[in-house]
Amino acid sequence: MKIVVIGGTGLIGSKLVKKLQEHGHEAVAASPNTGVNSITGEGLAEALKGASVVVDVSNSPSWEDAAVMKFFETSTRNLLSYEAAASVGHHVALSVVGTERLSESGYFRAKIAQEKLIKSSPVPYSIVHATQFFEFLKGLADISVVDGKVHLPPVLFQPMAADDVAAGVGRIAVGQPVNGTVEIAGPEQFRVDELVKRRLAALKDPREVIADPNALYAGAKLSERTLVPGNNARLGEIRFETWLTQSGAQIPSAHPQPTGVAEVTKERESQKTAS
Repeated sequence: MKIVVIGGTGLIGSKLVKKLQEHGHEAVAASPNTGVNSITGEGLAEALKGASVVVDVSNSPSWEDAAVMKFFETSTRNLLSYEAAASVGHHVALSVVGTERLSESGYFRAKIAQEKLIKSSPVPYSIVHATQFFEFLKGLADISVVDGKVHLPPVLFQPMAADDVAAGVGRIAVGQPVNGTVEIAGPEQFRVDELVKRRLAALKDPREVIADPNALYAGAKLSERTLVPGNNARLGEIRFETWLTQSGAQIPSAHPQPTGVAEVTKERESQKTAS
């Protein structure tokens, strides 16, 4: 089966392409780096020839409200249009657990708009809502600093390893379209502030973490269960302590890519525009 992965050279996309190839699929990593641009349409028609599935794990390079909305609307419209022309039978999009509860955030308003476009398209689809990635815990700390201290809301979340995200998305991609939303999450629940504190301790990062009920998450106020999936979520296998012992966990990625997850999904300088 030919499966085109939009954002296929990023954190999740590269893992997904590898897993699909290991299972015998023709997985194509599509991104501007490989000559495929979902914003301009460059290379899309060629990449989608003969494709059965398109998986979109791409993310906006900017979190400024207007820019992120333009990215997701333009990219998604282009993908769905080219997919319809190429008779692609399944569009899979990676999004975020809690998206519909986070409309105060410009980023999540853009994700809501993306999902609406997918649902209104004639292309059969599956939307995957993933929780926060372990890989972005340090990034979450970085964008939550106030007066030198990390302020985070002490609410529940159920983060997961990027490897489990890729595996979960891959299983959905090779299955039948659900024409709805599937949630994937990690095997354990934590409080956001407590787990970030543990991550920083493992990195020997001395910053103090403050449990602040008024702290915002990508510009949105959280309730106790905003970031927690429902009872039918498909759970990954990698526990946090196991992930911590893996060599890749010791050095945070300099160029992470979401999605979505739950996201805050980027360690990036431009975050100031989102908070």
